[in-house]
Amino acid sequence: MIRTLALVAVAFSAAPAFAQKGPKLPEGTAEHRNLSYGTAHKERNALDLFVPKSEKPVPLIVWVHGGAWAAGSKDGGNPAMKLLEQGYAVAAINYRLSQHAVYPAQIQDCKEAIRFLRANSKKYNLNPDKFGAWGSSAGGHLVALLGTSAGAKDLLLADSPHKDVSDAVQCVIDFFGPTDLLKMGEQAGPKSKFDHDGPNSPESKLVGGPIQQKKELAQKANPITYVSKASAPFLIVHGDADPLVPLGQSELLNDALKKAGVPVELVTLKGAGHGGPQFNAKDVQAKCETFLEKHLKK
Repeated sequence: MIRTLALVAVAFSAAPAFAQKGPKLPEGTAEHRNLSYGTAHKERNALDLFVPKSEKPVPLIVWVHGGAWAAGSKDGGNPAMKLLEQGYAVAAINYRLSQHAVYPAQIQDCKEAIRFLRANSKKYNLNPDKFGAWGSSAGGHLVALLGTSAGAKDLLLADSPHKDVSDAVQCVIDFFGPTDLLKMGEQAGPKSKFDHDGPNSPESKLVGGPIQQKKELAQKANPITYVSKASAPFLIVHGDADPLVPLGQSELLNDALKKAGVPVELVTLKGAGHGGPQFNAKDVQAKCETFLEKHLKK
């Protein structure tokens, strides 16, 4: 069973093919590694920050890794790193995994990282009004929550040293993230090789028990629960052959955002699975870059 969960975690962590490890940094880039943004878990409450040389404060892209909420780290592939050359600062964060604490610990950590970065924006030459979030799979789920649940008190750490600092982001790129955990099993169908409702599924591990028996907590983990007209603009990218996170998850979020009047675009990649080379296509990369420029630079 442990091996099965590990395999699912690897699948959940599938990053776009263009996510390269350790790219060469542009000349003059300030590199800040293992910054501590919280005290709940020494290793997991850490982030890396890369800031291009600039006389003016720069917009920030925060990358959140996948891994079934049970694996992965900030040191994995980060597709935003290539955007340092375009004048964006890039952060990659760790957060507590499901074996460390059940939900909402994961989103509390992500929000605390956002608040830490915004509170220290002058120190690191960041524009506090231009924060974007990008994630894939479980990371896509968490950035979707960042984009829809700004200010939700039940998802913020009560003892935060940055209580008066906003946890909002100004835009979100969500690559194939879950959005309604209670519907994943139904959408996957009986032929799926993944038992989303089982006690050992990543979703169940996240909430500390069989997902259908933890409906109240699962609802608080669903990005669609918090959608409102105040939600951040979204770019959602999902493959229609994803065997792990059904395309219907992104369709649910897309429909909810549209209904609330929030700018959103859902890009469906025909034949694409849970990550893979199609996410590296020039048109997908161009959409991401255009989206970020619109919401973080203009």
